[in-house]
Amino acid sequence: MLIRLLRTYLVRYRWPLVAVVVLQLVATVAMLYLPTLNADIIDNGVAKGDTGYIMTTGGWMLAISAVQVLSSVVAMYFGARAALGAGRDIRHDLMRRINDFSAREVGQFGAPSLITRTTNDVQQVQLLAVMGVSILVMAPIMGIGGIVMGMKVAFPISWILVVAIPVLGLTMGLIIGRMIPGFRAMQARIDDVNRVLREQITGIRVVRAFVRERHEIARFGVANDRLADASLRVGRMMALMFPAVMLITNLTLIAVLWFGGRQIADGRVEIGVLTAMISYVMQIMMAVMMASFLAMMAPRAGVCADRICEVLDTSTSVLPPLDPRPMTGDPAVVEFDDVAFRYPGADDPVLSGITLRTAPGTTTAIVGSTGSGKTTLINLIPRLLDVTGGAVRIGGVDLRDADPDELRRHIGLVPQRAYLFSGTVADNLRQGKPEATEEQMWEALEIAQAAEFVRAMPEGLHTDIAQGGTTVSGGQRQRLAIARALIRRPAVYLFDDSFSALDLATDAALRAALAPVVRESAVIVVAQRISTITQADQIVVLDRGMITGLGTHEQLLQSCETYREIVESQLAIGQAS
Repeated sequence: MLIRLLRTYLVRYRWPLVAVVVLQLVATVAMLYLPTLNADIIDNGVAKGDTGYIMTTGGWMLAISAVQVLSSVVAMYFGARAALGAGRDIRHDLMRRINDFSAREVGQFGAPSLITRTTNDVQQVQLLAVMGVSILVMAPIMGIGGIVMGMKVAFPISWILVVAIPVLGLTMGLIIGRMIPGFRAMQARIDDVNRVLREQITGIRVVRAFVRERHEIARFGVANDRLADASLRVGRMMALMFPAVMLITNLTLIAVLWFGGRQIADGRVEIGVLTAMISYVMQIMMAVMMASFLAMMAPRAGVCADRICEVLDTSTSVLPPLDPRPMTGDPAVVEFDDVAFRYPGADDPVLSGITLRTAPGTTTAIVGSTGSGKTTLINLIPRLLDVTGGAVRIGGVDLRDADPDELRRHIGLVPQRAYLFSGTVADNLRQGKPEATEEQMWEALEIAQAAEFVRAMPEGLHTDIAQGGTTVSGGQRQRLAIARALIRRPAVYLFDDSFSALDLATDAALRAALAPVVRESAVIVVAQRISTITQADQIVVLDRGMITGLGTHEQLLQSCETYREIVESQLAIGQAS
């Protein structure tokens, strides 16, 4: 997966990579040539007292060193550009893929894991790419070139390299092989830490309200300790790697000095040749250390690449049609034709046998007990989920045949949990209509009964809102979410229990202001308070995913036992209070 990921994204930067290869080749060849020149200075200059030869050869060494340094710096620049660009492209494609996911895929991965994969996992792959584009060129040339040059200048003692290099390679292979499962466990535990931390920060009010701070701190401590344990296991293997390399390197140098010294004493090797051999041994070991550093990063990056590709390879269950059909009918007409929905692997369907129809200028209310499928029914209309049986049509077109973007332009959704984005009040309203003017925003706020508290804010429409809308109350958050849906003037309004945080007076004022605005639209409301939906044109009663009643308030009181029980229970609660 790692190779596939890098090949897919780095190939887009082929010319910077070609520059890296050429420049690193020049730099490495220059580095390999320097020990030979150094040996010549010792054997032909210093030994013979030839100052002119020393100065000339030294000048060449300085020039070659300058070329080597300049080539390395420029190669790193181009390599970083390619690797960082690839990282940016991976994050972009991940975000596009996640935005295409339905609620089913998001739930499959989980939000904390998707965040980790888009940030930490991409960073690990990007870091490997930054180092790899340079090391993968330099290390093999330096290692192989060092062996060839070492055998050329000091063949009698080159057998030391034949012994040392396989030993070093075997040692590195054993260590790296044990690191791969450790890195996999580490990334999974980073997900756990992110999940717990996200839950605690998002639910801080609940934690404090129930005095669960100590419990949550302990829960985070468990996840944190598990991550620390996994990191320590990997860290021990990483800590073992460099001492092992250094031990083998030092033993190799000792062997070169020992046997090279005996060769000098016998007159078979000159001093300059021995110093060149030492330099080549150091270059070979440096190449191995660079490769080991890369190999140390590769397992973790490989695990991260697997996790990234898992997201990229997951197709959404809500696929856009190859040849979308235009909506020729009235988009305010929503039809459910024997609709069923079942989650993969579930024993029972969430919805089954749902048949109903809305019309322009009408209000359809959906009621039922918790878990009866009300929110799932709402989510089928903007095609956040796809039906597994039957069909949902808007404007006479099956949603699976319609362009998703065109479909959603006709829909204004206020979710059960009102969510606001970080930015200003105006930024949040423009989520519904990007080109909205301030006049249109104030009009939407007036209808949503939110204008008064927005005017009271320090900067009005330009007041900052924290992520999730935590700087405003629950009722204010709901009214701003309603205004965001109102501003686009859609053909279908979906209110998923969107009035629950409003008091009865505000609820009544909002509905009265809403009535003339939605005169040509279909309104579908998931409601808990029966008193607020008695005037609905039709009320759908859901029980265990099936329609047990469909009609007006008066009709259902006569014909639907489930609806009558809901009404009586709420009346009993109201009388008791």
